[in-house]
Amino acid sequence: MKASIRLDLDHHVGEIDRRIFSGFIEHLGRAVYEGIYDPASPLSDANGFRKDVGEALRRLAMPYMRYPGGNFVSNYDWRDGVGPQDERPVRADFAWKSIEPNTFGVDEFVRWCRWMDIEPMMAVNLGTLGARDAAELVEYCNFPGGTYWSDARRRNGSEEPHGINLWCLGNEMDGSWQAGHCTATEYAARAQQAGRLMKGVDSSIELVACGSTGRYMDTYLEWDRVVLETCWEDVDYISAHRYSRNSEDDSAWFLAEGVEIDRVLSDYVGLLAYVRGVKRSDKQIYVSFDEWNVWYKDRMIDGAWSHAPHLLEEIYNLEDALVCAQFLNSFLRHADIVKIACLAQIVNVIAPILTKPDGMLIQSIYYPFLLFSQHARGESLKPIVDGPSYIAGPRGEVPVLDVSACYEPETDSVCVFIINRSLSKDIDLQVSLSGLHARAVLNAIGFTGNDPKAHNAWEDPDVITPRSATAAVDEEARVTAVVPSLSLTVLRVKLELPS
Repeated sequence: MKASIRLDLDHHVGEIDRRIFSGFIEHLGRAVYEGIYDPASPLSDANGFRKDVGEALRRLAMPYMRYPGGNFVSNYDWRDGVGPQDERPVRADFAWKSIEPNTFGVDEFVRWCRWMDIEPMMAVNLGTLGARDAAELVEYCNFPGGTYWSDARRRNGSEEPHGINLWCLGNEMDGSWQAGHCTATEYAARAQQAGRLMKGVDSSIELVACGSTGRYMDTYLEWDRVVLETCWEDVDYISAHRYSRNSEDDSAWFLAEGVEIDRVLSDYVGLLAYVRGVKRSDKQIYVSFDEWNVWYKDRMIDGAWSHAPHLLEEIYNLEDALVCAQFLNSFLRHADIVKIACLAQIVNVIAPILTKPDGMLIQSIYYPFLLFSQHARGESLKPIVDGPSYIAGPRGEVPVLDVSACYEPETDSVCVFIINRSLSKDIDLQVSLSGLHARAVLNAIGFTGNDPKAHNAWEDPDVITPRSATAAVDEEARVTAVVPSLSLTVLRVKLELPS
């Protein structure tokens, strides 16, 4: 099969915000305890932070980390997780039916973030707590001193403010599973009150309002409309969540998941424009896609009232990695509205990394995140793709190639991210640049395999891993490449600019 991609530097979407490569960690299963924090492990440092996990995550260069939930946050009192560790209360976590010792809390999280060179993104409880509790957490974290909660932080070992600038106003409050679930009207009032008090303590912070949990919700978009119309002047982002699944074991259908991700973001483009028009506002609100991943194999959510139970420890395969790459492609194609995105989660729980006491396994979904984080920067371009299509079951006819691209002015280079959804057909590809010539292929890398179910395992950890790809510049200064079936290929090309 043959295909072509045309790029024009004048046809761009917007600047790529590095915050789309952020992560999310929740007090759930072994994400915190035995994940990033494991004082009993010989692989941990003096603070109890797993050094091997930290090293693997540093390669992903995540700029922000969302915490502490997730469903956990809606019944969590942040005050339980500060102060001397041996005096903190042990609580029952009703979200995941687990025992929470609270030995890891706000200060430990911020300390871990600083160790990792990551900015903290904090969620507040608007399910079972209220606006004052949220504002007091901002005071604890961000106020210099001289008040009750800022002085408590200083007594707890953090003399300087934590300086957290990004805050989530609750989590998935449209869901009946959420502690404190309510109507859109009630949530909007809670979020507005909390947001105003929080910004009253620190006017520099940015706020993310809860949007719809997914397109499957009966209140999808109507919830978002009510929240946005109420909170437009008080918040900066609306959240979107999506967990992709292949429950029917239909790989052709599953590999067309990018079509659905694009549809969700197109919905938000229309909604944001509508509310902005109704409000007659000059302000723009953006999307924080702060939970996204593949999740359908391990649905165990009952921790049987144990500490750090094995929950949601998904094993990821090749097709899962290609779907994760399609999330990232879609975020790039919608760089004008998607400014934040958080992979959910980062270790053990639906995560790119699994741990055991004496080691760590890198899963397949680690690698698309790594490649995009390393190469996607600058301006997002609008690729014109001419290629074959295939029938993706109930999704109908879908392009075989899923593509995004970007231009980095500092290096005069273009990077193209190409996913071949075909289960069996390679693509002979040409990439041309309007009015410009390709000088050289600086990098050609990707991953592929013959079996969509292939996965990394403890006994065979390198089944899915990046390898060199085949690409060159032809006599007409176009890039030619062979894009294997079931693959992600990343091409970085040096341009010949007119003098």
